[in-house]
Amino acid sequence: MLLFLDVDGTLIPFGASRPYKLYEPPRPLPQGAEHPLLARIDPAFGPRLTRLAALGCELVWATTWLDEANTSVAPWLGLPSLPVMDWPDEDDGGGGGGQAGPGRPRGLHWKTRPLVAWAAGRPFVWVDDEISETDRAWVAAGHPGPALLHRVDHRYGLTERDFDVLEEWIEGERITAGRGPGPRSPG
Repeated sequence: MLLFLDVDGTLIPFGASRPYKLYEPPRPLPQGAEHPLLARIDPAFGPRLTRLAALGCELVWATTWLDEANTSVAPWLGLPSLPVMDWPDEDDGGGGGGQAGPGRPRGLHWKTRPLVAWAAGRPFVWVDDEISETDRAWVAAGHPGPALLHRVDHRYGLTERDFDVLEEWIEGERITAGRGPGPRSPG
C-alpha cells in the first residue's frame, strides 16, 4: 500500500488568522536542511508517519517540494529518504491548478492522474489539503484498488484526528487483504 504525502497545508499549516505554533529542531539537522517553514511542522508527525509505514505503507512524497522534501522535511521528522513523485510537465496535462487540461476534467487536481498512475492498481492513501469530490469520483471510477483520499484542513495541517482516520483505514485494508492487524502501539 502506498501513502502519498503532501507538505504545504498538510505538514506545514498555512492561511490561518492565528499565529502558528513553532517547534524547535527535534534533532541536529544536516547541512542544507534548514528551511524557514520547518518550524511549523510538529516533530511528533515523524513517529506517527513511521507507525503508518510499519502498518505496511510505503511513504511517498507527493509535493512540489520534490527532492527538498528529503533534504529538509525528512530529517526534521526523523524519516529516511522517501521516494518522490516526479510530476509531469504542464504541457502533458499534469500541472496547472484546477484548470481542465488535455484529458483532465475541470476540477480534477493536477496530482490525481499521476498518483493513480504511480499506484498502478495498488491500494493507496493520498493526504493533501486540495483534494476535491471531483478527485474522489475520478479515482473511484478509474482506479481498480482501494483508495482513501484524505483532505486535511490547510489552516491546521495534520491533526491527531487525521492520523486516527488514516490508521483506521489502513488497518481495515490490512484485515480485508488478509494480512491481519498491524503492530499495536504501547499503552
